[in-house]
Amino acid sequence: MNRRPHLPHRRQVLRAAGVSLALPFLPSAVRRGFAAEQPVAAAKRLVVLSLGYGVTSESWFPDRSSVGPDYVLPAGLAPLQRHRQRFSIIQGLSHKHSNEAHWGSTFYLTGANRYAGGGMFSNTVSMDQVAAETLGKETRFSSLQFTSRDVVESGHGPGLSLAWDRQGKPLAGLDTPVAAYARLFGDEGASQQERAEMLADQRSILDVVLSDAKSFERRLSAHDRRKLDEYFQSIRGIEVRLAKEKEWLGRPKPKPGLAEPGETLAGEQEMRLMYDIIVAALRTDSTRVITYRQPLDSLLRSMEIDMKAHDMSHYDPGPKLDASRRRDLKQSDMLAALLDSLERTPDADGTTLLDNTVVVMGSNIRSSHHLDNCPTLVAGGGAGILQGRHTVLAAKQTPLCNLWLTLLQGLGADVTSFGDSTATIPEIIA
Repeated sequence: MNRRPHLPHRRQVLRAAGVSLALPFLPSAVRRGFAAEQPVAAAKRLVVLSLGYGVTSESWFPDRSSVGPDYVLPAGLAPLQRHRQRFSIIQGLSHKHSNEAHWGSTFYLTGANRYAGGGMFSNTVSMDQVAAETLGKETRFSSLQFTSRDVVESGHGPGLSLAWDRQGKPLAGLDTPVAAYARLFGDEGASQQERAEMLADQRSILDVVLSDAKSFERRLSAHDRRKLDEYFQSIRGIEVRLAKEKEWLGRPKPKPGLAEPGETLAGEQEMRLMYDIIVAALRTDSTRVITYRQPLDSLLRSMEIDMKAHDMSHYDPGPKLDASRRRDLKQSDMLAALLDSLERTPDADGTTLLDNTVVVMGSNIRSSHHLDNCPTLVAGGGAGILQGRHTVLAAKQTPLCNLWLTLLQGLGADVTSFGDSTATIPEIIA
């Protein structure tokens, strides 16, 4: 009896003569009828893009009386016209603990109360890291954090990226296209045996540290034991990352189909290339969770706008308002190009990356020092959100964390609350 050849799982590897080679996804094999034997489901993905100091309130938001699918697209979003059926705008979201208008990236994905630790700065886990606990199990990188070298000088607030771990500690970000490309697709710079030895050394050090710490745990006060528990949780996070690196040891990095970037890119060129790298990372299934803390000052310089992003955000009629509106148009244009790329990239099941990726662009600052009505655009089909609509929430101060909870559940995370959430947002769920 003739048997159809077995289609390897997309994570299958070939092993011969001590060499491991990961098989790529083979869409032609699926089309020829093997899918029934080994169905391939498209993965869900999350991309979050921050807007730093917010937007131009008067021209970025649709009119509040123009809701539903027939809303009038505002001038600030005009470049997105061709995608209007693939994204939605939501008004009425805010963080109740927001009280610092210069920290537009610090609490954007956490919604934390900065004073929860008493007189000390405090933060909590960001929603992307919660998503990564579900979506990142099968990928080389559980999540990737992109940022830019100018985010500190342009006043995004404390933090190394948009991401914060379970202990509320900042996660470092890849701050240039060169660094992002090298991490995703570059040569490891050491042999497999050398990297295995380095991983073993790191694990040995962790074992010693944990043993020493536990030896005096019982002698500590209750407060110090809590601090030590936080330390142990951080160590466990490192152990998870080391285990994942060991798991992927010997599996070659994918070819991105993207030229290696140069060192001198900044502003718009840097952002456009970072967007290309985001698409390449998703297309190769290197990760399914990406955040990007985008540059501001360098973006303005690349647009030949001679002012700081902070000054521009305090706009009034004149050059500052003109600059703010030009910034909105440029960011909308770049987002449209990103959505173009996601839409024309096929996914494992014959759909597109955009069908299976939720893309969020926004900030917890509206503009200037206004912390209400956080600008929020949600695109793509990854989290089951109604698209092509403008929604104005009945409660003007709906927690932004309600949106994060809605997206997390839509992405498959087993969570019933997040941050200061009170519920999901049923009116935006498809």
